[in-house]
Amino acid sequence: MAAMETESVSLTLESLPTDPLLLILSFLDYRDLINCCYVSRRLSQLSSHDPLWRRHCKKYWLISEEEKTQKNQCWKSLFIDTYSDVGRYIDHYAAIKKAWDDLKKYLEPRCPRMVLSLKEGAREEDLDAVEAQIGCKLPDDYRCSYRIHNGQKLVVPGLLGSMALSNHYRSEDLLDVDTAAGGFQQRQGLKYCLPLTFCIHTGLSQYIAVEAAEGRNKNEVFYQCPVSATFTDWFTSYVNNVVSGGFPIIRDQIFRYIHDPECVATTGDITVSVSTSFLPELSSVHPPHYFFTYRIRIEMSKDALPEKACQLDSRYWRITNAKGDVEEVQGPGVVGEFPIISPGRVYEYTSCTTFSTTSGYMEGYYTFHFLYFKDKIFNVAIPRFHMACPTFRVSIARLVS
Repeated sequence: MAAMETESVSLTLESLPTDPLLLILSFLDYRDLINCCYVSRRLSQLSSHDPLWRRHCKKYWLISEEEKTQKNQCWKSLFIDTYSDVGRYIDHYAAIKKAWDDLKKYLEPRCPRMVLSLKEGAREEDLDAVEAQIGCKLPDDYRCSYRIHNGQKLVVPGLLGSMALSNHYRSEDLLDVDTAAGGFQQRQGLKYCLPLTFCIHTGLSQYIAVEAAEGRNKNEVFYQCPVSATFTDWFTSYVNNVVSGGFPIIRDQIFRYIHDPECVATTGDITVSVSTSFLPELSSVHPPHYFFTYRIRIEMSKDALPEKACQLDSRYWRITNAKGDVEEVQGPGVVGEFPIISPGRVYEYTSCTTFSTTSGYMEGYYTFHFLYFKDKIFNVAIPRFHMACPTFRVSIARLVS
């Protein structure tokens, strides 16, 4: 039997077909794709294949097809140019840019003045100068956001939410970086803290800790009590609450009420839902005084019969604190009004309560009478809603003093 001779064929990179190689390169991150440019002439050519860079432009810089067309550049050039400008923020840019884009898109038809109050992004040298001024490094995610928008003009209402009661008003502006640097704190209790927001009515701010000190973690955002672990968490969670409708917009203002989907009760054709908010600026630990505001929404189904129209006569509250102490409150109307509810109509109002404990809950009912049958009265349940103060953290400096 004749021996079969086999000829070994050496497989080289140059002999591989193009399509499988492009497929493999499509799975690489931008760093590896750039490194491939230095391996061989062929890989350099393949790594520059423009469609490979489309995914990275969209993933890291959120560049759309429309923007590419407007700039009249290839995807690779767009990636490199953007990286040259904001490359140090590549781990933060997409999340923060998306939050800004979502917020502006949502607010433009609802609160156009807020969007117009936003300032153009700061330059790298501006942020470097602030670091030199305060003697501390700014968090990269903070810098990234300020490259997109350098805060806003001091206007009312502010971008970071409002709160309005009969004798108290709060509206927070997002400070530009120069104003924030002017408010940088070195004093005891707020050491190494940079203000993020400012309320011209109360003079209060939310802060970011640019260094760990006095029991605070580095990069932590706080407002008398810790709010978020990082600037990104703080900003994106706020934006998500706004664009999801979690924070209602009332008279061109964002109100920072938190709605629990379970805080809803329906009696017949009437639905009552509740949103709540804790106000640290009106609260204290010593003496214990915890201030909460709540917003009630009363709505009659649009499918209800016209004769179901009714008027609210009185309210009953059962208020329970964390110790189990109970207080009962009855009175005519709500906030001095006796609203009429008819099919498809909504009535909303805001009120407040205080606890001597860090948490508590309220529940109760409204008494109504029918407009067409005034002798017929009925009760509408108010769902139980809980209110809890976030954990206060007293600074080490204050404990020592």
